[in-house]
Amino acid sequence: MKLTTKGRYAVTAMLDLALHYQQGAVTLSEIAKRQGISLSYLEQLFARLRRNGLVDSVRGPGGGYTLALAPDKITVAQIVITINENIDATRCGGDKNCQGDERCLTHDLWHSLSERIHDFLNGITLADLVAEPNVRDVAERQRERDREKRVSVVAAR
Repeated sequence: MKLTTKGRYAVTAMLDLALHYQQGAVTLSEIAKRQGISLSYLEQLFARLRRNGLVDSVRGPGGGYTLALAPDKITVAQIVITINENIDATRCGGDKNCQGDERCLTHDLWHSLSERIHDFLNGITLADLVAEPNVRDVAERQRERDREKRVSVVAAR
């Protein structure tokens, strides 16, 4: 099992939305700037997240994206699976044909690992992550950096 950049970015972007949950819609450009993720990459991820009911899009002035469910209702596993990440550590994708058409010697070991990874990620909600002190520290640092940029832009005018 390998969590790719796509999975990491999707979780990061969804956590960003969760951190701003009470503030209304967030634009993808804001998320891109805060998290250092390409805007075009976020557009692809959010199309899939929207189709699968994890985010809602808001059109017009003040538009952007919001979580479709409360942060305590969205698990990391849901996000990862929604963007088609594989949480399966077996070589055969769970088909039990790892060695030709038969199960390999270590199939059950890797299958059990896959189940534990899924259970672990399914046990963590966005609300759980938002409550983490380290996450809150990073979010505050990002907010402060945004404030400083706005002040320097205003001062430059």
